[in-house]
Amino acid sequence: MAASSLLSFTPRPLPLLPSKSHLLSPLPFQARQYLTFFPSSSSYCSFIPHSNDKNSTPSIEPPDRILSAACYLYPFLDGVQYGRFVLSQFPILQVPLRPIAPLLHLFRASPVTPILIFLTLYFAVVRNPSSFSRYVRFNTMQAIALDVLLIFPDLLDRSFVPKDGVGMGIVQSLDSTVFFFLLISLVYGSTACLLGQVPRLPFVADAADRQVM
Repeated sequence: MAASSLLSFTPRPLPLLPSKSHLLSPLPFQARQYLTFFPSSSSYCSFIPHSNDKNSTPSIEPPDRILSAACYLYPFLDGVQYGRFVLSQFPILQVPLRPIAPLLHLFRASPVTPILIFLTLYFAVVRNPSSFSRYVRFNTMQAIALDVLLIFPDLLDRSFVPKDGVGMGIVQSLDSTVFFFLLISLVYGSTACLLGQVPRLPFVADAADRQVM
């Protein structure tokens, strides 16, 4: 009888498509975890940058490049006196500075000239977004912030005036460090601006960003 019941059994065909109730049933935990770990192709492709995006690398106009590069002359002209020890010991360093000697004489012609330049750059350029691009205003503000930092070595030179010995050596080292920092900032900032890049100087870049937002 058992054999006859087995022979009379007809297997039911499996459905080719899952039933509606099966589609509405929640996924197992392992499947949900798998889908969470591997995102869909559409979401993955959304993170891929498009090469034809014109806003990704905006071009800088030549007038903006020249004006931004010229702004870095301001802190250097205001702090060139910190190179008196270096320039006296190594006169060869005076050769590349000769082209800006006329600008230095004009800058030192009156004690109010640095203040007038400071006010002009800040209020006429940095605080004037309708006339100047953010690129020009950022570089101008970065040059102004760099000039403001010169207050600290200036206070040190006024309050600490050694005649000779170790104190004089410390003053020479600090002044020479300030001079080379200004010189490197001038070369790096001006070159980057002429190439259409954004120079970010240490100590002042973040402050310049906050001022031009």
